[in-house]
Amino acid sequence: MPKMKTHRGAKKRIKVTGTGKFIVKKPGKSHILTKKTRKRKNRLKKDTVITSTLEKHLKGLLPYGVGR
Repeated sequence: MPKMKTHRGAKKRIKVTGTGKFIVKKPGKSHILTKKTRKRKNRLKKDTVITSTLEKHLKGLLPYGVGR
């Protein structure tokens, strides 16, 4: 059976921790920032861990734990 291919878009956007959790940037920090409060923009700076419901899907996109 051939090797699975890594999804190139997911590889660029998602990091995998040593324990196998997926870390991504929060959406909504690129434009239309004038109406967002400073508190909200500061919260958007931080990375977030993907929920367990999406983990199974992401393991298919990143079969070899790319980014470790």
